[in-house]
Amino acid sequence: MTGSYGEFPGARPRRLRTTPAMRRLVAETRLHPADFILPVFIREGLTEPVPISSMPGVVQHTRDTLRRAAVEAAEAGVGGLMLFGVPEVKDAVGSQGTEPDGILQVAIRDVVKEVGDDLVVMSDLCLDEFTDHGHCGVLDAHGRVDNDATLERYAEMAQVQADAGVHVVGPSGMMDGQVGVVREALDEIGRQDVSILAYTAKYASAFYGPFREAVNSSLKGDRKTYQQDPANLRESMRELALDLQEGADMVMVKPALPYLDVLTKVADAVDVPVAAYQISGEYAMVEAAAANGWIDRDRTILETLTSIRRAGAGMILTYWATEVAQRL
Repeated sequence: MTGSYGEFPGARPRRLRTTPAMRRLVAETRLHPADFILPVFIREGLTEPVPISSMPGVVQHTRDTLRRAAVEAAEAGVGGLMLFGVPEVKDAVGSQGTEPDGILQVAIRDVVKEVGDDLVVMSDLCLDEFTDHGHCGVLDAHGRVDNDATLERYAEMAQVQADAGVHVVGPSGMMDGQVGVVREALDEIGRQDVSILAYTAKYASAFYGPFREAVNSSLKGDRKTYQQDPANLRESMRELALDLQEGADMVMVKPALPYLDVLTKVADAVDVPVAAYQISGEYAMVEAAAANGWIDRDRTILETLTSIRRAGAGMILTYWATEVAQRL
C-alpha cells in the first residue's frame, strides 16, 4: 500500500478512538462498583489492625475496623464482602470454624448488623484458616486430606454461618461433593435463602503466597492433591458441571488473570452468575511494581479489572474493590 487516499477502504477504526468521550461512548466493557466484592480478614483478639506486609494497604481487621470497612464499601456502592476469619487458637479439625462464637461467625453478625442488606455478606467456607496443619480439610491417619470427613465439617460450617446471618457461603476447599453437601445442610435447617458461590475452578497456584500471611497460615507442604492442576482446562468444565448439578447458585474461577481462558470458557457455558477472584499475588505484583515506579498503578489496576470483566466475569473479588468503586 502506497498510502495514497484512493487506496484506503472507507473503514477507519481510529475514528472511534479520537477523544476520551468517544472512547467512553463505544467502550464494550464497563466496570461498575456493584461488580466488586471486597475480601476482608478479621483476626481474633486484635485491638489495632495489623498491616499485611506482602499486601500493602490490606490489613487484618479488628471488629471495629471491619465494621468501618463494611460501611465504607457500602457507601462506595461495592456489591459485597467476602469474610475470612483468623482465630487465636487452631487445632487438627478446625474447631473454631464451627463454634457459634468463633471469630468468623462473630464477624458475620457484626457486618450484617452494621450494613444490613446494603451489601451482600459472604463468608469463606473452608478449614484452612482454622487448622493447625493449614490444610482445607481434616487429615486421615496417614496425613492425607480426608474428603468425606471434611464434608461433614463443611456441613457444620455452613449451618453456623447461616445461623450468624450470612447471605452467601463460599465453599473453597475443592473437596469432591462439597456444593451438594453444603446445599443439603442449609436446606436441612430451613435456610434455602442462603446462596452458594462455588469455587468451581480453584487452581493450585503460586499466586496465593501473600494470602498465607493474611490468614496466618500454618500450611506445610502444598494442596496439589485437591486444588486443580494449572495445566488443565477440561477438568474445570467437569468441575463446573458437577457444581451446577449439586446446586451452585454462582460459580467462580480463581485466580483470575492467569486463567482468563478458563474464565471465558466457563462464562460461555453457563446461565448462572460467574465470579473471578483477583487474588493476593496478583494484587501484590501490581503494588510492588508500582512502588518501584515501573508501572502506572491506577491505570494498571483498571486494566486488570477490565480484562477480567471482558473475559466473562460478572463479579470480581478484588482487594481494590472500595478504592476503585470510589474512583468510578
